[in-house]
Amino acid sequence: MNTKKMLAGMLLIGACLISQAQTSKKNASADPDNLAKEYFSQIMGVANNAMTNTKLYQFVYEWLGTPYRLGGDSKNGIDCSKFSLAVYENVFNTTIGYNSRNQYANVKQVNKKDLQPGDLVFFKIRSRQITHVGVYLGDDKFAHAASSRGVMISDLNEAYWKRYYYNGGRPFEESSRTMTANSGLDNEDKNLN
Repeated sequence: MNTKKMLAGMLLIGACLISQAQTSKKNASADPDNLAKEYFSQIMGVANNAMTNTKLYQFVYEWLGTPYRLGGDSKNGIDCSKFSLAVYENVFNTTIGYNSRNQYANVKQVNKKDLQPGDLVFFKIRSRQITHVGVYLGDDKFAHAASSRGVMISDLNEAYWKRYYYNGGRPFEESSRTMTANSGLDNEDKNLN
């Protein structure tokens, strides 16, 4: 008889634990931040556990499909450096340079393997100088304004991006510093993305 009572008690405790675990799981998935992360994870191809800044992914999502326009800075058209500038101003409350080379001059260089979401990724496309910039999202994905397709998400491991990848960068951590364009650039340099 004691064995039956003990077995019944263990089954009851087990059932309670399973019920509680299922309730906790339902509550966790109903959390708006978790739902947003799951959604952006699927849209952007970045693992849910790699998504550290929902505001970053929300901002990028809102701009996806915006057409490319050299010198543009609105949803009517934007270029790569203005897109990364908009990300930093709106997500991180930081101003960075106005073209890709200015931006590179205002960051601490980061190895590709050490990139974190929000870091900048720089490319030298058919040039000896930096000509393109994007914002790293995680899992080798980055958001950028491509001249061919506008604001989009690409993979650093794609042959094209792998070929032209130059370096990553993270803005200096001095919170009071506002990063600006280099004043010594000539007019030709100011027209770069």
